[in-house]
Amino acid sequence: MSLKSKLLQELEKKPRRIKDLRAKFEDEKKLRVTLGFLVKDGLVKEDNGLYSLRRGKGAPKLTGDEVKCKVVKLAKSFGFAAPVQTEEQIAAGEEKPADFFIPGRFLHGAMPGDIVLVARMQSGRDGGRGSDEGQVVQVVEENNQLVGTVDRVEGRLVVLPDRCPAVPLLIKKSADGGAEVGEKVAAEILERGDGHRDHRVGIARCFGSADSAKSCTKSILYSNGIVKSFPGKVKGEAKQFEDAVVKPADMKGRRDLRDWVIFTIDGADTKDIDDAISLVRTETGYELGVHIADVSNYVMPGSALDSEAYERATSVYVPGGVVPMLPRQLSNGICSLNEGVDRLCFSCLMQLDASGKVVDYGFYKAVMRSRVKGVYSEINEIYDDTASNEIRVKYADCIDTLGLMCELYDKLAARRAARGCMEIETGEAKIILDEEGKAIDIKKVQRGIAEQMIEEFMLLANTSAAKLGTKLKVPFLYRVHDLPEHDRVERLHDALTAMGLDAKFAGETPTQLELSKLLNDARGTALERAVHINVLRSMAKAKYLSEPKGHFGLALADYTHFTSPIRRYPDLLIHRILSQALAGTPEKELTARYGDFVVEAASHTSAREVLAMTSERNADDCYKAEYMADKIGQEFEGTISSVTNFGIYIELENTVEGLVHVSRLSTNQMTLANGMSLVDSLTGKSYRIGDPVKVKLIGVSISAGNVDFELV
Repeated sequence: MSLKSKLLQELEKKPRRIKDLRAKFEDEKKLRVTLGFLVKDGLVKEDNGLYSLRRGKGAPKLTGDEVKCKVVKLAKSFGFAAPVQTEEQIAAGEEKPADFFIPGRFLHGAMPGDIVLVARMQSGRDGGRGSDEGQVVQVVEENNQLVGTVDRVEGRLVVLPDRCPAVPLLIKKSADGGAEVGEKVAAEILERGDGHRDHRVGIARCFGSADSAKSCTKSILYSNGIVKSFPGKVKGEAKQFEDAVVKPADMKGRRDLRDWVIFTIDGADTKDIDDAISLVRTETGYELGVHIADVSNYVMPGSALDSEAYERATSVYVPGGVVPMLPRQLSNGICSLNEGVDRLCFSCLMQLDASGKVVDYGFYKAVMRSRVKGVYSEINEIYDDTASNEIRVKYADCIDTLGLMCELYDKLAARRAARGCMEIETGEAKIILDEEGKAIDIKKVQRGIAEQMIEEFMLLANTSAAKLGTKLKVPFLYRVHDLPEHDRVERLHDALTAMGLDAKFAGETPTQLELSKLLNDARGTALERAVHINVLRSMAKAKYLSEPKGHFGLALADYTHFTSPIRRYPDLLIHRILSQALAGTPEKELTARYGDFVVEAASHTSAREVLAMTSERNADDCYKAEYMADKIGQEFEGTISSVTNFGIYIELENTVEGLVHVSRLSTNQMTLANGMSLVDSLTGKSYRIGDPVKVKLIGVSISAGNVDFELV
């Protein structure tokens, strides 16, 4: 029996001190180390030198084989808990263990987000859907913060948490915060009982009606710790940049590009403008300039501004607003490359040959002055020759450059296609709000030449920055996109085969060219949505790493994020490192300063990016549901976008997606086939991804961001 198990047996009898245990276990050093691990793992608690077991009421005896997990899903009568991997396991690339299925009676009141110890009970139970079955032994770390909707059950006010609406939590009468039925609220668990029915919550904040997407978005941001207002110290530092201008002293040592034809191109409502473009023809091809706001000149290491920017890691964009990474004095002011004013920039000047290949590049601190605030839609009108005279006058100083940009873009697009860069249609939408912040229209985003052109120019600058970081051998942050995992490739192969497509790849992992051809061949066909969704699902998630491991989706060996330091911390950090390296800071000093930090920053900013993207997507869903709320009973044309064992999802032309529940498809058993079709086992009727359908809207939940259809 291990020392860990023996110690647990002793503590099972009664709490003990070190002096009590020393008599039974001779090796005091090993005793103290093992106790330390037991405390860290949550099996044992220590209070003024007294060690005792931590165990839920009715839970089994501790054995030392318990698994630390995080509760990830909670339904009315069961839950799931995901094993928590250590940093060492993640770094070693160990496969993530399957989640535990936990019957309701063995949850012992554990809530979503809680860190718990789970004792394995039995493997492969039917109720566990193939997962190991377990029971919660102890809640190690409580997650007492939640958001939800106020309701009334049996005469008592309760909160229906967003993450587990089937588990109502009673509100303490003395802590109801004046909340009313139907309000979206933030709540805190004030008292924990042995089960969910015994928990008591208090209302910390009211956001407004759960039938308002605006209120629901506030709750989504709050629940993810995304706060718009800045701490007082950050506001104080930002105030010094109120109405700031570039002074002659600020330009010292910089290249003066103010007489160059440089201008910005963004959306019409963009206020945080961090990139500008210049382009001239040379004897051998082109000189492309990508000029980025020099945010690192204003946000200094160790400042409150920098600490807050790091914590936020990214700006978060939701319909009707933004939660910025930096205060407006910087993001919309001195760091924004506004038209007609001097601005400090970090410029990447690239020499391209006649085919559009980058043959040389350089990075320079400079000062610039944008000629015009370009707008995508206006420039697209110039390109398709539908622009008004007013628009042509606006761009008079830049019209020749715009023509040259389009010429270069055609060559870059050809090179992009030749290397197999994938163009996956994601169905992005723009949600239009009225003056009250209510969704009144949804438009599918159409990317024109101007949008694609700027994306290509930014890609070249990001690639050049990554190459420079590798060349200088300095600590760096790279944007990495791994090859698809083997099991995902197999699922993609099965799905494509089920569609009747040739899914043979030359190797175990499909090449970018093979996947790009699949995407392009499907474009404009009935299978376009199905192919694009399945290819997207086969992809790994892009992330930040301190090592250059390539970007599979872009088919690039080196890639980073350099072009958006106003809204992404990795870009700001890259600016800071490159600025110091180019200024002559020794490699050894840079390694000491940033070596460990880039590893930490890679993990942190990747996690914050996922959180931001999830928040943005959930907010969009609420607004889409709000837009559809007054259309119940109306019929729509749509396409089956995905299938599950509980129904089929239908996507409308405007990108709104809703569920037709399996109960509305058939009273017979339905079978999920190859992740592509839902089949009636008795009649053989099949509902397949990509099939066109007509549906009637039968319900919406703005709070949950859900839309429900039935087939017509």
